[in-house]
Amino acid sequence: MSWDFIVPICLDDLVKSGAINQYVVQDVLSVKQFPSHINSFKAALRSQGPLCILEHFDTAYSVLQHCRTVDVTVKEDTLELLIQVVRGLSVSLPTLLLSGSLSAVDRKQHLNAVKMSVFLLCKLTETLESDSYRETIVTAPSKGRKKDKVAGKGLLQWDSERETVLQCLTQLLQLDIRTLWSLSLVEEEFVSCVTCCCYKLLENPTISHVKSKSTRDAIIHVLGIMVKKYNHMLGACVKVIQLLQHFEQLASVCAQAVASWSSEYGVKAIVGEIMREIGQKSSEELAREGSGVKAFSSFLSELSTLVPETMIPNISVLLTHLEGESPSLRVAVCEVLGEVLVRVLSGDKLDDSARASRDRFLDTLQEHIHDAHSHVRARVLQVYARIVNSKALPLCRYTEVMELTVGRLGDKSVHVCKSAIQLLAAFIAHNPYSCKLSSVDLKKPLEKEMTKLKEMRDAQKEQVPVAIITATDLWDAMKPELEMTVKAQLEPGSEEEENDEEEAGEVEERNDRDTALQIAQLLRESKYRKAVCLCMRAHSLYPQSSFFSDLADMNAETLIKTLATLFKGPEPEQETPETVPSDAPPTPQKEGEGNQGRESELKKQEMLVQYLKDTESFALQVERAIAVINNMLYWKTTTVVQEAVQFCVTAFEFSVANSVCGVRKMLPLVWSTDATIKDAVIQAYRRLYLNPHGDNTRAKAQTLVDNLSDLMIDASLGTVQCLEEIVQEFFSSESSLQTSVVQVLWERFSGKRETKTLHRRAAVLLLGMAARAEREVVLSNLDTLCSVALGEKVAEDYLLARDTLITIANITDHVRQSKGVPFRLPMDHHLFSCLSQAIADGVVQSDPHWQAFMEQAVRLIYFLAESPDQLCSRLLQRAAHLLLEQITEGGELNQSELQEGGSQGSEEQVNCVSLAQVLSLCGAVAFWQVSHLERSVSAELRRRRGEKEEKEEKEKAPANKKEANDSCVEEELGLVGASAEDTEAEFIRKMCETELLSEGNMLSASLPLLVKVCSSPGKYSHPQLTTAACLALSQYMMISPAVCKDNIRLLFTVLEKSPLPVVRANTTVALGDLTVRFPNILEPWTPNLYARLSDESASVRLTAITVLTQLVLKDVMKVKGQVSEVAVLLLDPEPHIASLALNFFNELSAKDNAIYNLLPDIISRLSDPERGMKEEDFNTIMKQLFSYITKERQTESLVEKLCQRFRTAKTERQWADLAVSLSLLSVCERGFKKLQECWDCYSDKLTESGVYQPLLSIAAKLRRRAKQQFKAQVEDYEKRLTAVHTKGLENVENEEREQQMGEAQSPKPQPPKSVRKTTRGRSKPKLDDSDLVTPRKSSRSKPAITFSSDEEEEEDAVMAESETPKVTTPIARTRRTRLRH
Repeated sequence: MSWDFIVPICLDDLVKSGAINQYVVQDVLSVKQFPSHINSFKAALRSQGPLCILEHFDTAYSVLQHCRTVDVTVKEDTLELLIQVVRGLSVSLPTLLLSGSLSAVDRKQHLNAVKMSVFLLCKLTETLESDSYRETIVTAPSKGRKKDKVAGKGLLQWDSERETVLQCLTQLLQLDIRTLWSLSLVEEEFVSCVTCCCYKLLENPTISHVKSKSTRDAIIHVLGIMVKKYNHMLGACVKVIQLLQHFEQLASVCAQAVASWSSEYGVKAIVGEIMREIGQKSSEELAREGSGVKAFSSFLSELSTLVPETMIPNISVLLTHLEGESPSLRVAVCEVLGEVLVRVLSGDKLDDSARASRDRFLDTLQEHIHDAHSHVRARVLQVYARIVNSKALPLCRYTEVMELTVGRLGDKSVHVCKSAIQLLAAFIAHNPYSCKLSSVDLKKPLEKEMTKLKEMRDAQKEQVPVAIITATDLWDAMKPELEMTVKAQLEPGSEEEENDEEEAGEVEERNDRDTALQIAQLLRESKYRKAVCLCMRAHSLYPQSSFFSDLADMNAETLIKTLATLFKGPEPEQETPETVPSDAPPTPQKEGEGNQGRESELKKQEMLVQYLKDTESFALQVERAIAVINNMLYWKTTTVVQEAVQFCVTAFEFSVANSVCGVRKMLPLVWSTDATIKDAVIQAYRRLYLNPHGDNTRAKAQTLVDNLSDLMIDASLGTVQCLEEIVQEFFSSESSLQTSVVQVLWERFSGKRETKTLHRRAAVLLLGMAARAEREVVLSNLDTLCSVALGEKVAEDYLLARDTLITIANITDHVRQSKGVPFRLPMDHHLFSCLSQAIADGVVQSDPHWQAFMEQAVRLIYFLAESPDQLCSRLLQRAAHLLLEQITEGGELNQSELQEGGSQGSEEQVNCVSLAQVLSLCGAVAFWQVSHLERSVSAELRRRRGEKEEKEEKEKAPANKKEANDSCVEEELGLVGASAEDTEAEFIRKMCETELLSEGNMLSASLPLLVKVCSSPGKYSHPQLTTAACLALSQYMMISPAVCKDNIRLLFTVLEKSPLPVVRANTTVALGDLTVRFPNILEPWTPNLYARLSDESASVRLTAITVLTQLVLKDVMKVKGQVSEVAVLLLDPEPHIASLALNFFNELSAKDNAIYNLLPDIISRLSDPERGMKEEDFNTIMKQLFSYITKERQTESLVEKLCQRFRTAKTERQWADLAVSLSLLSVCERGFKKLQECWDCYSDKLTESGVYQPLLSIAAKLRRRAKQQFKAQVEDYEKRLTAVHTKGLENVENEEREQQMGEAQSPKPQPPKSVRKTTRGRSKPKLDDSDLVTPRKSSRSKPAITFSSDEEEEEDAVMAESETPKVTTPIARTRRTRLRH
């Protein structure tokens, strides 16, 4: 074979004449010739094997050339032939390559066959992939199942063939076919042919889907072989970058590929190359790429989860993007750092460099908690949450990161707040300190351990000398003098013979140990010369001794070293008690060893104290976070509320202080209209309270009851109502614990188990909640309830009796809202006899809880008894009889005591309490009698009428078709039953007006007494009596309009004059109810209700704002100018009242234009000099109210209204308040024009700084965001303001007049229109027609401007008059004329 096959760059290059010995396609076949040539190709493949491609290359090449026109079957046959060729080569080549006996001709022949077959297979694969994608796009919008099936058939076949092609290529390329090339250098064109085919397949939009996993893995495998064996690493890096730039969906696929090439194929350098390519991208390039930035970010994040350890060496090249403008890349880099910290740089076994890298990465992340972009801040917090969950955050950083996270709770971005809550929950769940994080519980142990530490330090100070001198210190002090002595002794002839002989004899008598100790002792005694001489002689006597072995080479250095060893560090053998003389002084080392144990204990104590301090600091941070997160429970963002709920649950499980507040605060969310929030709260309470732990069912039931009882104790009424919803759902669902829980509750209530009183009350309330789901829980045990709580011992605990009545009421139709025949008990039932006896006996007692019990008892009688009016009538008679008996007995007793000189004050006190309780009973009966008539009796009449009508319809059909049609028309118009309902309502109304207070009724006897007590506060001054009488009178007034009219003035007099806050608060609530029932009667008294908003008592103000909010928002009461009193409460010192006032305006702003219509009057009332409001308070209130004005037309209209108010304002303070109000508006161009038009209203007040500065600030804000043409007008307005402020209005007008007169004498050419627009309002005289200034004559002839809120009725209740209030005439406003100087 004389030719070589060169892989072409372009398909058409093969038909052109090439270089010498280069293969060229001789003949491109036509479509008609394909069948015969393909058959020849098949026959040759069977006979010759894979080398037949050398002869039939042109056939397959021709199919590629005509690929768009050729039939699908031809392409499929060609593909199958090429696959067989490649497979044949994969089978035949291994033996040939291993044998090593290939001739040059055979090598060239097989090389050409490999290149030809791979080239054809890859090109055909690319073509089929393009056809498949094109077919998908064309057939996507088609309708009809048959068309879809036909269109998708070819595509489905190609999906299966694609993997076959990749497998064939893998089998061939895995072989060591590089030996076929000269010097094993594979040409770049061959590599590109294979890799381009793979990258083409990767561009398929569905390649990242789960169903394409096998194809995706095969492509990555082929490319991995090319990278490892065929030097494709740099090409792969470039191609990955290109794919990411153009195909955002390939980020995950590319990350998997790079990770696979790095880990499975060992090409780790490719990770660094790609990271460098991305790191070197400039901000300008990234800004141009658009979606490529997102792909880079996703790629880096995904890659960090797969091979984080490989990314560490090159991570520095990515850090530059943290300073770039792309937030998505900053997020990606932070996520890479997070993965590295979690999976690589974590644990205690890091070396110094790894610790430094860890700290540097953590510092970087910490900086970006305050990133400028909210998405980055949120993701960094999520990264920290992953680090904390993986326990990879060093303990020393907990406090700092925790503090930063708590600060992010106030972030303006909802996503950041949500991420911060998640991170705080992770901190609590994985905290390294304690399972109980209560700063209150930690305070005592911390104080105890700190005291102990202080005592240990004090004890150590007492034991250790003031100055601790170590052996080293002593040696350093004596060393200079000792060196001089050594040098002197080493000089010849310096030793004294006599002393030598004596000391030599002493040394001979001792051993080496004793000699060493003697030398050390001499050094301590500062006898340096003797010590040196003794050491020198000891070496000659004991040359083998370890003490003196260093002196073999006798010089100054070795001698000093030996002396130092003997003085500072004797061997352990030298310190044994047998060898140490008793009279030798202790060395400093021995003193240190004696204190070593105490120092160790001190260090342990210091560590314990530091641990407790860190724990307390952590707990305080959590408690600080709880206070913020509890307020997030009522945000409008569902996801934030869900996270806040989960955080509260986590905090409660770790016993964080005040965490129960959050758990209780989220309870009302069970009524949320958002199903996800409601489910989150229910699941939270199930997790905390309804999923107990225990060894058996009984233990679990005990735990569940304990949990719920703790929650019920000291719970408010609203909390109990919310808890009912959760408990009812628990009992409605099928649970194995229900029976055991009910049994435990009955045992607690009945006293079979020793239980606290509060837990007994909680048990009976829980039974009532269970009865809402299943009535028989209570109904079958009614006798038990009566005997335990309502029997002879009822007076011992009226609160238990009250809660028992609440529980029994849960089986009534009123609570269960059941339809059908009403469920009632006969009058002679044991329950009613117990109630009558308990109420009557309590009338003459002074128990403070009797009234609460009585109210529930009367309510239950009307809910459950057959004839409640008869029972209550007898009860009233019995109570009155007992009261009279007590008074009679008290009068006789007082007469005898008076004769004996006694006092009757205590008895009068008892009589007042009893009278108050009788009046309370009368009021309760009156109220529930009316409710009974309007609810129960009316409902029963409707039910009976409905049954009667149904029965009549069944008995007789319509007489004829016309009658039937007429009845249908009446039904559609709602006429059927309307007259009957009106008749029933009229019947009940007449009954209330005539019969309830008739002479023969018991209720009528108490009304005069109530009026007398309320109207004579001086005579009846007992607080309880006054409170009961006022409340009972208001309940009587609910009976009929006549009673309400007769006593309304008296009730308002009590409201204003009563010295008792509880009376004023109760009366406010009662008047709110009366307003709902009789709105026309109460309407003239509206200002008196608003006046309670400024009551001196906080409880009265709280009640008033609550009542008025309900009345206004439910459209019962018309909103008037008196709402300014509500605005004042925005600054109330009580936070709860201020929050209710804010809620009032938030809800009122939802009504159309409500606040907009009220604002002018609110401003006038608050800026009234008689009110005397501080300027700062006024500004704060107005800032809140103007935040509700968002519409441009409203702003424009308010500008005009407020400017007109300048005319009626009389004081400088009022001018300043109006100017400040104008500055708080978001004035736009139209509003500015209106401000110019009203120049005449405020121009004469501009000399005041309080008016000038706010108006100047309006112009400054407009100038900053104005366009050029409009900006010129604003600047002219500013100049005019400044001129009037500095010179005065008259001087400015005179200057303008003189200037215009001069211009009139010397006429100038007419300026262009554009110029005239910019100078409008400056050059024209005031007396000309102008858009800015209103002429004086026309302004005087204008009608007075009035406002709807000004014309509303303003009434006042004059208590001294007998008639009801009349509508007064509004005070006429006088026009303020301009003063001329």
